[in-house]
Amino acid sequence: MATVRTAHTVWSGDLPTGSGQVSLDSSGLGTYDVTWKARAEQSEGKTSPEELIAAAHSACFSMAFSHALGEEGKTPERVETKAEVDFQPGTGITAIRLTLDATVPGLSEDDFQRLARGAKEGCPVSQALAAVKDISLTATLHG
Repeated sequence: MATVRTAHTVWSGDLPTGSGQVSLDSSGLGTYDVTWKARAEQSEGKTSPEELIAAAHSACFSMAFSHALGEEGKTPERVETKAEVDFQPGTGITAIRLTLDATVPGLSEDDFQRLARGAKEGCPVSQALAAVKDISLTATLHG
């Protein structure tokens, strides 16, 4: 049975000068201000769809990587994933850069890179973002 997560946004005004609030309904963790300026220029304390995508992608990738390690009998001490999402007004999302920094005792560099690549391909958010032509991964292992 599928799990459903819900968020909603209420927007007022036109795109350049209007504003909205996105609410994380399933978790109830909060409501966050969004504006076009925060999306296309400086965030100034507001979020954007791209920042929310970056949060989702970094969390999903970290989970997929941890799962892949578990299937190899390895347990990470620490997995930190940063996701940077490039947005070009008029074009859309043009690139996503995942940066993985992990401490996994007893894992070879070759296996680390193989598992990281597999997690990038297998992560459901990566799959959902397949239309983005440039999703890169830089992975650093600490043993």
